[in-house]
Amino acid sequence: MTDKYLVVIEQASDGSYSAYLPDIPGCASCGDTIEEVRSMIQEALGFHFEGMRKAGLPIPRPTSQSVYLDQAG
Repeated sequence: MTDKYLVVIEQASDGSYSAYLPDIPGCASCGDTIEEVRSMIQEALGFHFEGMRKAGLPIPRPTSQSVYLDQAG
């Protein structure tokens, strides 16, 4: 079974997007569209893990969770 990591995607004031993984410090990416940033963060995660493995560092297990809340009325 493959671990699944939470990716947070945020829209910037200029309309572009950024993404990061709370469980993987230093792994982030940006793009002009959501589709682009999703592709870029997937690639960034692969490069990040490759570098960690080469450095002999352990790959962190995913622990972050997400939840959506309704607007308080």
